[in-house]
Amino acid sequence: MPNIRTTQHLGLLGMLLIAVAFAGLQLTAVTGRASPDTKNYLSYALSLSGESRQEAGRRAIAYSCDSAQHAPIPTIPWTSRKAAGETEAACVRRLTDSVAYWSRNGNTSGMTAPFANHRFMAIFESRPGYPLLLIPFVTLFGTVWGLWLAGLVVALAGSVCVLLALRSAGASWRAGLAGQALYLALPTGTVAMHPLSDGLALALGTAVVLGCVLLLRGRERRGAALVVGGLALMFPVRYSQALLLAAALTAGFALRWAWHRYRGRPQARAGRAAVLCGVLAAAVYAGAHLLSWPTGQDSAQDLLTHHYQRPDLPDPWPAFFAQERVFWTAWLHRQATYPVLPVLLALTGWALWTRRSVILPMALAAGAAGLLNQAGHPNLDQLLGHRLIVFLWLLPVLTIPLLVDRPPRRPPGEAPPAGDDLVTSAKPPASPLSSSG
Repeated sequence: MPNIRTTQHLGLLGMLLIAVAFAGLQLTAVTGRASPDTKNYLSYALSLSGESRQEAGRRAIAYSCDSAQHAPIPTIPWTSRKAAGETEAACVRRLTDSVAYWSRNGNTSGMTAPFANHRFMAIFESRPGYPLLLIPFVTLFGTVWGLWLAGLVVALAGSVCVLLALRSAGASWRAGLAGQALYLALPTGTVAMHPLSDGLALALGTAVVLGCVLLLRGRERRGAALVVGGLALMFPVRYSQALLLAAALTAGFALRWAWHRYRGRPQARAGRAAVLCGVLAAAVYAGAHLLSWPTGQDSAQDLLTHHYQRPDLPDPWPAFFAQERVFWTAWLHRQATYPVLPVLLALTGWALWTRRSVILPMALAAGAAGLLNQAGHPNLDQLLGHRLIVFLWLLPVLTIPLLVDRPPRRPPGEAPPAGDDLVTSAKPPASPLSSSG
């Protein structure tokens, strides 16, 4: 079948061209991406690679302060610069003095350098996954190019998972490539390139979405392996996001199963997927509890006590929910002022209304996981960024490309297809790399 083979080759070529174009554009800013948290992850990685805690801290400070000089907008909280106009030497002195202060005041253990009090640094101690990923990159290429290359690999991996998820759901190569391009062009690609754990968690989340698509399309062994593996790897990267994603997927599959059961068309695959994700959500929660990693209560205290530098509140929740109201009011105002996301969500709504695809429940669950993650951290310093809410952007990334394909045509009066294979095409499941138009 030469046409199928030609389409597949063109699709693979398109995937490669998009990846090369993205990598070329990212070369314009190899540094300048560091946030205040980058030094924590980098010092953790350097300590894991065998360097002393002191040397790891020194190299992390050098990278962060150099990156701050190249930041495009040095006045926003995203950068490592304490104040607009701070020189690199002043930045190094400030952070070095901070390390010395916290070393004298009890922070003498752990893999991360003592940039803050021990309780705050415990948050990063509970995220060894991203530092482990960094080790080969920073060892072989140094800190600057190593962090950049790690971000590039993470970004491209997530984009390919999006393409494969759309193809596995029955979408065409056009739609798959559109999804890959959207992933890299929207804040999902931006967050993936930042030297933080959020991009790696996002890439693993796209692998989980791909696994869920395969589960509902009948490839249950491969799909289950991706779901279990993706969430297992996400656990040491950002276990809170893994928990929220697993819980959102559980709810989505359970609702899908209940709805089809109510309509007399039970979906066994959706039920099994709900059970699997529910078990994994419970495992993530239990694992974090057994390891004594920070909880939601700790997160609330962190926000309200300025990283535990003030005494804990006996009951933090009234103040926390007041902060929720402040944050979401400001967030909605910003969306009305810069309506990029609202426009994309309107297109998402159109896709949800006019297209029938097995990927839609996973897209909704991913978006819900992003909203819940941001709700757990209603910090106004994050209002201009996207990293905490980045999973919400998977909703347009996974749905808008479906508009590229024509909706399936059915004779008048014919009922929608029953069962689990609810896709954009009436064709049987095909390999993600084979052609479907």
